[in-house]
This record gives sequence, structure tokens and C-alpha cells, in this order.
Amino acid sequence: MENHSIIQIQNLTKIFPMGKSDFTALNNVTLAFQQGEFAGLIGPSGSGKTTLLNIIGSLDTPTKGTVEILGHSIGNLSAKQAANLRKEKLGFIFQSYNLLAVHTVYENVEFPLLLLKLNATLRKKMILEALEWVGLTDKVDSKPPQLSGGECQRVAIARAMVKKPVMVLADEPTANLDAANSHHILQTMLKLNQELKTTFLFATHDEKVINYLKRRIYLIDGKIDKDILVDH
Repeated sequence: MENHSIIQIQNLTKIFPMGKSDFTALNNVTLAFQQGEFAGLIGPSGSGKTTLLNIIGSLDTPTKGTVEILGHSIGNLSAKQAANLRKEKLGFIFQSYNLLAVHTVYENVEFPLLLLKLNATLRKKMILEALEWVGLTDKVDSKPPQLSGGECQRVAIARAMVKKPVMVLADEPTANLDAANSHHILQTMLKLNQELKTTFLFATHDEKVINYLKRRIYLIDGKIDKDILVDH
């Protein structure tokens, strides 16, 4: 299968008004990503990596420049179109698991499929498959408070992956995990990347995550400092 760019970013600048002055979070960034990449935006707090991840995820819009995701220009989407893009094509994993505590693991993973209005039989098949990917089929009826941090993050991965998105955006996904759980999570993501050709894009400054990345994009003060392909 031919690789093709699924993200095209040209001269992206993002400015946030801060009282009487402005804060430039991203400064003239140009980048492209191919399908199936396992890449990360790396930098300290305030370097612009989360802002860039949010714009790629259509949660925010550029001040200047263009961002095309899967052929959609992020700056030109209506709120509804942006929501549809996220619902149909993107998966999100956050450092706080964002699970619904009163719902079971099954129901938490089911949530994105309800938005897609799929029937119950198909939903069940997809949910059980996603829980198998992350090794949690035995926790299907448990609720998040009964799970460990690592298990909660695996549920969050299953929820992000259940609809087989084209791309998963992960913001500091190992921030709340110990080393053993972090490696387990990253190995799971790498396996899904290889088997399903899902593109993974991280925002991180965690060395454990960085060591797994096939492409490392370093940001300093909203600009790209280095963009390195890693031959593992």
C-alpha cells in the first residue's frame, strides 16, 4: 500500500490573546505525516506541542497558515463538521483517563460507537475485539474505580481504538503511570500501529515514550527544532 500524507501543515501560527499582549504558541510550523506513522511532538511545557496536537485534532483552529487533516482544512470546518471528523476518523487518549466512573468498562468503550449509531450486535463485536487488543476481556463488567491506573489507561486505549480510527492523538498518555505500566501501554499501542496501520501521534516529554517513537519532532518556543526519523 502506498503511503500518503494524511496531515499537511503549512506555515501554521497560533496566537493566544493574553491581556494587553499576545502569546505565540506556534510560530510558522510546516509538517506532514504519512499514514501509519508512530510519531511524537516532544518538548517542555509551553513548547507548543499540546496546542499543535489540539489543532491536528480539530479541537482548535490556526491563527494563520493551513492545516489539512485527511483532506479537511481545519480552519474552514464548522463546529459540526469538526465534531464529525473527530467522531468518525480520530481517537484521543489523554493523561487523565477521562473514563465515566459510574459506567462499566464495556459501556465506556461503547461510547464512541453510540455516537456512530451502530447496531448493538456490531457494537458488541467491536467492543470485545478492542478489549482483547488491550488484554482486558476479563474486566468487561468492572467499573473504573475497581481498576488500576494501568488498566484504566488500557480502557482509554480500547475506547480510542474501538472504531479503528485513521489516527490516534495521545497527550502525555503515560504521565500517571509507573515504568512497567508505561511500557505495557506503549507496546500495546505499537502493536496496534503495526497491525492496523493506525497513525499514532503523541505529545510528550517522557523519555519512556520517546524511546518508542519512530519519528521525533522537537519543539522549542513554538518552532520545530529537530525532526528525526529513528531506525529501531
